[in-house]
Amino acid sequence: MTTELAITVPAFLALLALVIFGGWVSFADEGVQSAADEAARAASIARDAGTARAAAQSAAYSTLEEEGLGCISQEVTVDTSAFAAPVGTPGTVQVTVTCTVDGSGLWLPPGSGVRTLSATTTSPLDSHRGRG
Repeated sequence: MTTELAITVPAFLALLALVIFGGWVSFADEGVQSAADEAARAASIARDAGTARAAAQSAAYSTLEEEGLGCISQEVTVDTSAFAAPVGTPGTVQVTVTCTVDGSGLWLPPGSGVRTLSATTTSPLDSHRGRG
């Protein structure tokens, strides 16, 4: 009985840690994707490139905060080059959100919980609306 427990318990705990880590990575990845989606949507309804950049960054940082990811570092990159195209020309805004998260509180070996997650979303601009 003791031998079985000595073999089974560590294996069970390792499996449990793997499940917890996988869930945490999935949760964090969905949060970063959600931030990219919100940022792209906010940028696409802006009237000019400067406002689009500011709206995207604000939406991304706000969403990351709401998701509770606790990013160690975060970066929002916004491609607003389509705002320079004339009205009537289809265009898109592309936003990339990068967040480095630390899951060291998950009882994993030191350093194994730090992950850099990134998500990119593209949102269309209204072809018939004026652009600045």
